[in-house]
Amino acid sequence: MIIKSVELEIVCGVTSKIPKTQLPEIAFAGKSNVGKSSLINSLMNRKSLARTSSKPGKTQTINFYNINEEMYLVDLPGYGYTNAPESERMKWGEMVERYLHTSQKLKAVFLLLDIRHAPSENDKKMYEWIVYQGYRPMIIATKLDKLKRSQVAKNVKVLKDGLGLTHDDLLLPFSAETKQGREEIWQVMEGML
Repeated sequence: MIIKSVELEIVCGVTSKIPKTQLPEIAFAGKSNVGKSSLINSLMNRKSLARTSSKPGKTQTINFYNINEEMYLVDLPGYGYTNAPESERMKWGEMVERYLHTSQKLKAVFLLLDIRHAPSENDKKMYEWIVYQGYRPMIIATKLDKLKRSQVAKNVKVLKDGLGLTHDDLLLPFSAETKQGREEIWQVMEGML
């Protein structure tokens, strides 16, 4: 996709009402610090559109990025951030659940996992919950540049087995550093629209 315009248009906090948008939405879910904001920046060919941090838990709102007045990329707060108070984590979880359950324009949910690690219990719960909501999550295995090429196939298998993916389920390795996988992700998203 050729990016003509992109802007952070809607920021939805824990007390906000989930907006009713007029454009298709594609959401990105994953644990804290897995690379959701970096992925969005890479997809947009921007360095700092979505704020990134080495500290987990930077994204605490649902952020709607309007792309070419054609679609929204939706950056969800990460789960599993243990340094935030339990009450805060509960509010973020309820906000994400409310969004995934009530958005009428949500076309797909991409679940981001770190390619270097087997899926955590939180990853498995999120995957199952997305499926339960009626979506077929696309898996993006982030931080691909942190592995040697010879390790990729083995680590992809660990992720697929850990989530119980079938041969038909989609898992795309991705690196925000090298942009490997970027075009494949765009192809999948454009196919959904």
